[in-house]
Amino acid sequence: MSTVSALPEQRTPIRPARVLLHVFLAGTALAWLAPLLWAIFSALRPYSETSNRGYVSWPHTLNFDNFKNAFEQSDMTHYFMNTLVIAVPAVLLTLFLSSMVAFYVSRFDFRVNLFLLLVFTAGNLLPQQVIITPLYRMYLLTNLPGITASGKLYDSALGLVLIHVAFQSGFCAFVLANYMRSLPHELTEAALVDGASVWRLYWQITLPLCKPAMAALATLLSIWIYNDFFWALVLISTGENMPITSALNNLSGQYFTDPNLVAAGSLLTAIPTLLVYFALQKQFVSGLTLGSAKG
Repeated sequence: MSTVSALPEQRTPIRPARVLLHVFLAGTALAWLAPLLWAIFSALRPYSETSNRGYVSWPHTLNFDNFKNAFEQSDMTHYFMNTLVIAVPAVLLTLFLSSMVAFYVSRFDFRVNLFLLLVFTAGNLLPQQVIITPLYRMYLLTNLPGITASGKLYDSALGLVLIHVAFQSGFCAFVLANYMRSLPHELTEAALVDGASVWRLYWQITLPLCKPAMAALATLLSIWIYNDFFWALVLISTGENMPITSALNNLSGQYFTDPNLVAAGSLLTAIPTLLVYFALQKQFVSGLTLGSAKG
C-alpha cells in the first residue's frame, strides 16, 4: 500500500507593491484618526498643565474633569433635547415623503416620471447660501399663532424640520427610486391581480423590502441633520431654541476660551451620532453595498 507524502505548503511571496499599499493604507488611517486622537488627548488633560508644559508634552494628569465641566457648563441636556425634537421628525418625514415619491416614479410608468424625479433631485444642486435672503423673509412673514412659541415659522423647531425635509428629500427619493426599480415587478403585478390597493402596494409590499436602503439613509440623515449648524444659525434667534451644535458656544468666554474644555464638549456632542451608526451599522453597510454583486 503506497502512501503519498503531504506536499509542503507554499507561501505566497510578499510583493513590494502590496507592502507599499498596506503602508499607505495604515498611514492614511492614522492621518484620518490623528485629529480625533489629539482631541481626546487634549480633553483628558487639565488646561493648567498644557499652558505650563505645552500641548506637545508628556502628560502628568489624565482625568475626565473637562468632560464633566463641559456637560454642566454648556447645559447639554437641554440642547440634546432640542436636537432630538428637530432630528427625529425631520428624518421620519424625509424618509416617508421621499419613499412615496420614489414608489410613484419607479413602480408606475407615465411620461413625466423621470422628469419628476429630476425635479426632486435638482434641489440638491442648489447651494443653500443662495436662498438665505428670500427664505429668511418668508419665515419672518409666515405667521403660525398657537402652533409655535414665537408665533411665526421663524425661530421655531418646526421651521428647521421643514427646511431639512425640503433639502434632503431629493437625495433620498433618488436613492430609493433606484433601489425600488431593482425589485421584481412580478410582486406588484401579483398584488394587483389579488385586488391590492396602491397604498397596500406601497406600505405592505414595497416598503418592507426597502429596509436596508431606508436604514442606510436614516443613518446618513441623522448625522447630517444632527451636525447642521448653518440653518440653525440663520433661522433661530433665541439661544434656548438652538440645537446641540450651538451648545459649544456656551463654553467660550468673552475674554478667555479653554481649548481643552471645548475639545471635551466636541467629543460629547459626537457621541449620539456614533450610537446611531453602531445601532444601524449592519443595515447601513448592507444598504451601501446593495447591487455591488450584480453584473
